Amino acid sequence: MDLLLLLKALILGLVEGLTEFLPVSSTGHLILAGDLLDFNDERGKLFEIVIQSGAILAVCWEYRAKLSQVLLGLASERAAQRFALNLLVAFLPLAIIGLLFGKTIKAHLFNAPVVALAFIAGGFLILWAERREHRIRVESVDDLSLTDAFKLGCAQALALIPGTSRSGATIIGGLFFGLSRRAATEFSFFLAIPTLIIATLYQLYRERALLSFDDLGMWVVGFLAAFISAFWAVRGLLRYISTHDFSIFAWYRIVFGIVVLLTWHYNWVSWTY
Repeated sequence: MDLLLLLKALILGLVEGLTEFLPVSSTGHLILAGDLLDFNDERGKLFEIVIQSGAILAVCWEYRAKLSQVLLGLASERAAQRFALNLLVAFLPLAIIGLLFGKTIKAHLFNAPVVALAFIAGGFLILWAERREHRIRVESVDDLSLTDAFKLGCAQALALIPGTSRSGATIIGGLFFGLSRRAATEFSFFLAIPTLIIATLYQLYRERALLSFDDLGMWVVGFLAAFISAFWAVRGLLRYISTHDFSIFAWYRIVFGIVVLLTWHYNWVSWTY
């Protein structure tokens, strides 16, 4: 068993879990971490996609009561049906745009300068969202309308640009659309479930030729690292936003993006994406 490969899997799993649900872009971090760890070939890129399942399971476990209530009530409860329909409507914009333009986006936007600029732009957008007057119209995810869900789905679709952050786009979009911080954050968690499950299954099917039983240890380590770190990240974020805004994430994004730009411009790090 390759211990160096397992260490890389552990690091990438931690990066995935810690960044998937924070407004800092897990894709951007994984692109850069994979580059630094020299695990950025097709096998590495597939690994980065699939370890999302560990992060998904963490959210499902944290919200198991809510998800069970929705699943059991789909046949008869109007609230459960509305919740499920909202998730479907919110999922569609990213799915449609991804299918139409996914290859083009990967061919032209998956590189260090784009990731860095998306980090910086997203940081300034968060600062703008936090400094404008925030009129709360929706306190809970159960109060969302189909129009709200569609607008949040359009915001999530911006995350197809690497470095933007799927959760960040959804959360900040929610603030602009009148959601409370908790409602915007929790909806980003719930929306991640169908989004990441379908993305993972799709990539597994497309890249099935790369799957090997010899990589089982790597998958297990990455999955567990992503699950544990995502579980604590989700709980930590909910506690944090109960008394703070998202400005700290904005400044982190801006500083991180500037560092990546400098390392790329002066060739201190040989980014290959």
